[in-house]
Amino acid sequence: MFAGQDRLLASSSIRILIADDHDMVRAGLRALLEAENDFEVCGEARDGREALKESYRLSPDVVILDFSMPGMNGLEVTRRIRKALAKTEVLVLTAYDSEQLARSLLSAGALGYMSKSDADQDLVVAVHSVYQRRPFFNSRVARMVLEGYLKLVSDTSPTGEFPYPLTAREREVLQLLAEGKSNREVGSLMGITVKTAETHRAALMRKLGLDSLSDLVRYAVRNRVIEP
Repeated sequence: MFAGQDRLLASSSIRILIADDHDMVRAGLRALLEAENDFEVCGEARDGREALKESYRLSPDVVILDFSMPGMNGLEVTRRIRKALAKTEVLVLTAYDSEQLARSLLSAGALGYMSKSDADQDLVVAVHSVYQRRPFFNSRVARMVLEGYLKLVSDTSPTGEFPYPLTAREREVLQLLAEGKSNREVGSLMGITVKTAETHRAALMRKLGLDSLSDLVRYAVRNRVIEP
């Protein structure tokens, strides 16, 4: 019996949460999944924060997560889901075919990475694979990931995380500011005061060596925190 097969035998259906900010994409993914007898779509989310909230509430077996979502991107959502929910696996859908992004997602705890354009043909296989705790990558990056994996492991820190200049809270502030949120809106979304949001903003700019909000937006785009 291969690793993870006992999970299939122990459960009558694989519970799935779909997180994407486009209604039509969620509907299309739901239709593909609900055509399978052993899949149950237990919930949907429209942005990163809702994806995190619904993951905590539902504890699904698999979260299908759009990488580029407002409020909190897929990389940060993946980190938090995997930290809090050991039994929930993450499959990320993205428009990017990037070895760097695949590595970052793997470090964050995602077990699957695939292009949205491949969903029609590969989504069902991908969900089964990550549910069984077997990695799934679309063919265009699988070879790069496999060839670089051993070196990647040797280069990680003792905690298994890749070097990253920002804390989780700083990454959250960065995305919200890059999306055009005001200090007041940042404070409201994060549950902090406006003054604290202003302090975070100033510290973030200083840490990154940035002089203006436009510099911050360019940094966020360049590091794929947001889409251009």
